[in-house]
Amino acid sequence: RATHAGKDTNVPITNTTTTMSTTTTTTTTPVTPAADSSELRLTLEQQTWVSSLVAIGAFFGALPTGYIADAIGRRYTALVMDVPFIVAWLAIIFAKSPGMLYFGRFVIGVSTGSFCVVAPMYISEIAETSIRGTLGTLFQLLLTFGILLVYLIGAVVSWTTLSVLCLMVPVALFIGMLILPETPTYLLKKGRRGDAALSLKWLWGRYCDSRSAIQMIQADLDQTSSDASFMDLFRNRAAFKGLIISMLLMFFQQFSGINAVIFYTVPIFQSAGSTLDPSVCSIIVGFVQVVMTLTSSLLIERAGRKVLLLFSSTLMTVCLAILGVYFQMKDGGKDVSSLGWLPLLCVVLFMIVFSVGYGPIPWLMMGELFLPDVKATAVALTVMSNWFSVFVVTKCFGSMITAWGSDMTFWFFGFCMFLATLYVAFMVLETKGRSSAQIQMWLGGNK
Repeated sequence: RATHAGKDTNVPITNTTTTMSTTTTTTTTPVTPAADSSELRLTLEQQTWVSSLVAIGAFFGALPTGYIADAIGRRYTALVMDVPFIVAWLAIIFAKSPGMLYFGRFVIGVSTGSFCVVAPMYISEIAETSIRGTLGTLFQLLLTFGILLVYLIGAVVSWTTLSVLCLMVPVALFIGMLILPETPTYLLKKGRRGDAALSLKWLWGRYCDSRSAIQMIQADLDQTSSDASFMDLFRNRAAFKGLIISMLLMFFQQFSGINAVIFYTVPIFQSAGSTLDPSVCSIIVGFVQVVMTLTSSLLIERAGRKVLLLFSSTLMTVCLAILGVYFQMKDGGKDVSSLGWLPLLCVVLFMIVFSVGYGPIPWLMMGELFLPDVKATAVALTVMSNWFSVFVVTKCFGSMITAWGSDMTFWFFGFCMFLATLYVAFMVLETKGRSSAQIQMWLGGNK
């Protein structure tokens, strides 16, 4: 094991700078007020497209990022894909037509999808095994923190001011990435051993045992083929199994019903007798997500990934089942006034367990399951599957409510989480404390 004194300061700074770009882009909050301004009057259909275009853009943004990251490096990829963020926010700030909003949201999606690929790659390649889990969860932590920040600021400033503040984030990111080094793994992959040692010393501290760390990284690289093709991802048993696990975890993340629960947060608060403003309800939910994702980052190396996933999906199944029963009773005309606390409790508990498990862990494990030769392609495909699921759920949720009713919709998502519990219990390995070589041995069938 490499020992290093500087890792606790340098690596989190690196992680923060890399992932802050996505934290203010996954919510439509800055755009929604624009739809009600005097200059822009969007129809309901146009507003759904404003919300959905991020997912479409992210799908296409993820597609080439893996290849770009392998060609020019993780750091330069982040710099290049940060520029569209800046352009997109400028388009939203000066939007005078729905088309400009569409353009801005789509381009934000492209960069968001790209960073969902390159940020976990960067993090997993600079983190030591003992803190890899903690750093990996910071991706989701900063995502939820950014959303909470937008909720807080958006409650007191105009959408234009909020968008200007959001513009400052990618500008700060660009400056930060100019300071940060390339990952040691990428540098070794390109034969730049001296630069890899310098990168390690920058990231982990000048007194780190860079020689031992480089030997470990090189050992992983020696297991791989430097010219692995796209089809090698499907021909190699370990790589293919890792891809299936990673994609299914992303599928279950989105089909957990997280968007359905968030959509119903305000009505559920109101049914519990709350007179809180909808923006305050959103802030409360955002705060719960941040606190519990932070808790997950502290628990991840103690409890393990698999335990937290099982804990998360089991309790989400229960919460969704209860919510389905509640809405069946309510929509059926029964008096549920005395049960207003029950759905409120379910929503809060759901958000807690989602933030502990299925919120951060799929992103973390995505960076752990692949060797360097196929990681870029595998991560890109996984992120594409995630954003495709986001688009499907976002576009179909309203139709599901109309066709099935609230009760059946919640039960559908609850059934998905029941399947997730079974899948993780029998098919997903525990990666806590395991080296890349050990993970690959398990995936390859050598337990």
